[in-house]
Amino acid sequence: MTGLQCHLCGTTFPAEALWVCDQCLGPLEVVYDYAGVRDALTRDIIEKRARNVWRFRELLPIMGEPRTGFHTGYTPLVRADRLAKRLGLQELYIKDDSVNHPTLSYKDRVVSMAATRAVELGFTVFGCASTGNLANSVSAHAARLGLDCYVFIPHDLELGKVLGSAIFRPHVIGVRGNYDDVNRLCTQIADKLGWGFANINLRSYYAEGAKTLGFEIAEQLGWRFPRHLVSPVAGGTLLPRIFRGFRELREIGLMTGELPRIHAAQAAGCAPVVRALKEGLEFPEPVKPSTIAKSIAIGNPADGFQVVRTVTATGGSGIASTDEEILQAMELLAETEGIFTEPAGGATLAGAVQLVNSGVIASNESVVVCITGNGYKTAAETIASRVAPRVEISRSLEDFEAYLRSAPEHSAVLPNV
Repeated sequence: MTGLQCHLCGTTFPAEALWVCDQCLGPLEVVYDYAGVRDALTRDIIEKRARNVWRFRELLPIMGEPRTGFHTGYTPLVRADRLAKRLGLQELYIKDDSVNHPTLSYKDRVVSMAATRAVELGFTVFGCASTGNLANSVSAHAARLGLDCYVFIPHDLELGKVLGSAIFRPHVIGVRGNYDDVNRLCTQIADKLGWGFANINLRSYYAEGAKTLGFEIAEQLGWRFPRHLVSPVAGGTLLPRIFRGFRELREIGLMTGELPRIHAAQAAGCAPVVRALKEGLEFPEPVKPSTIAKSIAIGNPADGFQVVRTVTATGGSGIASTDEEILQAMELLAETEGIFTEPAGGATLAGAVQLVNSGVIASNESVVVCITGNGYKTAAETIASRVAPRVEISRSLEDFEAYLRSAPEHSAVLPNV
């Protein structure tokens, strides 16, 4: 990392914790010496390193040694053949961050960067504004680093996500309002108290962690790009940085070939980016969220304009799915590939299904669907009422055989009963 640059006006800054450009208030991005990285980083060097988010550390936003995230990242890229057959595809992969360490979401990637940089910059209080997954990750990494921690969440968040933060003993603050209200309050607190907020005044560094998902996909595919990538969109951090990761691999000479088409998936009840794409707007207009997919229910995405630019530049699409379509996709992924995702992942897969059905994704094209969170965190509030209740029987074999004979779906396993 050599410094920061405004994404809008191009003004450059030294490598310090500025949140926005003081000339135009645009977001800042980390700048790297690509020529130097090109000379220092080869496939052979990368492949000998530990399989974590720091595998490509020359392209990550820290000045010294990593402080956390040593077991984060390098999550499975699952070749989803049974799901592909159901959708009529030949080559489909699930990038499964629902098993990321330590808190089962992609947020562990970005928090590894923000927490390390927070320590480098001398912050002693570490926090975030969150819809749940980020609060879990900030709490865990703060505990590992011994930082005082305050996480701010909407007051009506799913219980599993509240407990997933509270176990690490941060200060959990429920704000009466939606995520955008929470984020506004945290911006004021960061300004007044000088605390380090992962996704506010440390956002430039935090966002770079999302690139690691793109780096891993390319390497796990045998150093090639997929033709399509479908990503969920909440605040807008992930999708543009996956694409930036792909571009940087080409920039430093590790990859060649055509870059993927990047598609943005949102819930119909909170789809400001998809609406902007369909209406030809450069900046998404805020909406009031109303969806079961609370982890992507951000009505005023901070990096929404970057999502619009990335999707447009790559020839991608924006797709919004209803809550019913999201739940159906969660069930489909579970029953075909054994992966239990939260509603954000359901929205992403549901969007991919729409793209296949509409012909945007052809049957012979390679597709990666990004699953960013774990379904166990939200099971009670989302999918519980849709799955079959357990069956209770006595201890006798005869009772179990009677159960098997009671329903036709058991006939295939009952040739001799």
